[in-house]
Amino acid sequence: MKTSALKTAIAGILAVSAAGCVVGPDYERPATAVPGRWNTPLGGGETEGAPQIAQWWRSFGDPLLDSLVRRALDANYDLRTAESRIMEARASESLAQSDLWPALNASAAYRRVQSQKPSPVSTDPALGGASVSFSQQGASVSATMLPLGAAGPSVMVSPDFTGSGNSRVTVGTPQGGKGSASRRNNLYQAGFDASWELDIFGGARRGAEAARANREAAEEALRDVRVTLTAEVARQYFNLRGAQASLDIAAKNIELLRGSLELAQSRFDAGLTTMLDVQNATAQLAASEAAVPGHAAEVQYAIHRLGVLLGGEPGLLQNELSSAAPLPAAPPEVPVGLPSDLLRRRPDVRRAERQLAAATALIGAATADLFPRVSLTGSLTGQDDALYGIKRNANMLWSIGPGVSWPVFDAGRIRANIRIQNARQEQALAGYEKAVMSSLEDAENALVAYAQEQNRLFSLEKSAAAGAEAVNLATDLYAKGLVTYLHVLDAERTLSAAEAQCVQSRANVLIHLTALFKALGGGWDVDGDSGENGSETAAG
Repeated sequence: MKTSALKTAIAGILAVSAAGCVVGPDYERPATAVPGRWNTPLGGGETEGAPQIAQWWRSFGDPLLDSLVRRALDANYDLRTAESRIMEARASESLAQSDLWPALNASAAYRRVQSQKPSPVSTDPALGGASVSFSQQGASVSATMLPLGAAGPSVMVSPDFTGSGNSRVTVGTPQGGKGSASRRNNLYQAGFDASWELDIFGGARRGAEAARANREAAEEALRDVRVTLTAEVARQYFNLRGAQASLDIAAKNIELLRGSLELAQSRFDAGLTTMLDVQNATAQLAASEAAVPGHAAEVQYAIHRLGVLLGGEPGLLQNELSSAAPLPAAPPEVPVGLPSDLLRRRPDVRRAERQLAAATALIGAATADLFPRVSLTGSLTGQDDALYGIKRNANMLWSIGPGVSWPVFDAGRIRANIRIQNARQEQALAGYEKAVMSSLEDAENALVAYAQEQNRLFSLEKSAAAGAEAVNLATDLYAKGLVTYLHVLDAERTLSAAEAQCVQSRANVLIHLTALFKALGGGWDVDGDSGENGSETAAG
């Protein structure tokens, strides 16, 4: 009857645990108002088509850029850090999930025990003495000692090396009394004990839910690093090519100004002009030469930055990137999608949403502390008393039963913790809403910058073309003596500035386009990573 009642009680506890409720709020993704269209009017190259920007850098058609991005994704330091954080989050998730399962421990022990107990001994009544015997496996010795006052103290020893038995020392007392026996035992003990805290109110499940959301947030952080990394590699590459193009333009301008100086010098030597023209030409040439070191430094900065982004030393790409190459052309179309796509594509928004889910689950984990904790414990122990093979006693002991603990008084600690978790959830909600609005701001600003830089480049290219014509005309008229050198000087300055600005603007167009791809969340699913998180709603 008692065993049946115990089984019934345990079965009831397990049933309650399986059907137990989950305290705390169930997470639901917050509804955030997002505009249906972009605030910035789209230019000719931008469309609202679904953005296919997983590997947006390939749209520039530059194999070297493709190679740099791929190598950075394989070896970048920030990616390695983010990947290790995912490993940490996965371990934390496993730790939280372990609270849902029983714990089983095994134990074993060995002891050498010596005990004393009364034992009858042999005496010699006639002598009134005592006998002492010692036996050991394979040998025995006995002796009889006579008391004082007899014919004289004597000891009789009778060795026997043929017997067998236990290690035993027996001490006798006179007149047939009792003595004591010393025995040494080998004691072996082994057992198992198990404990299981039943998650009746869902505290452990809420903890596991929070750990899963934190792991997913760490995965989104890794994707965000990928987005930032691919954009930074492309930006530095365009900076490099822009600086190299500026060096090329500066070299051409220097060559042009040297020709102008030679023309001014020859006209001065012929007495057709004054030294003023020669000095103006010299000053213009020196000013153009002064721009070269700045562009050369920009080239080295970009090379060094790219080397570190690829997980190497600053000089890693010195030989590979030192040779100049033209800036790649921007793709003819840029599908930017709709504002609502940002909620799906931006890893920083997705990470903030997962952090909100984790904060919501922790409210339930804290609330569960208000309720009783029910645990089920059991043990099984076996003990064997071996007395040198003469006698063997085996004992088995088992126990099983439930236990309940309930915090009666904690000075408000549990409720204070619940308030803390509620406040953290509010913070996470505000962080998520801010991430959504910031993503919209980034995308809108990137659209504006890209569109306006395209307009600026169009005007600068017209200016450079007109400036080149003006230089040719001014030089020809000056050679004929129809205009002063100031006309040539002004035309050359205008052309030099327009060409330098054109080169920088072409690089800026690509850099702003890179920022647009980054703002749209492109570059994290380079290997077909869907980034779809698991269920975000806990069952109540």
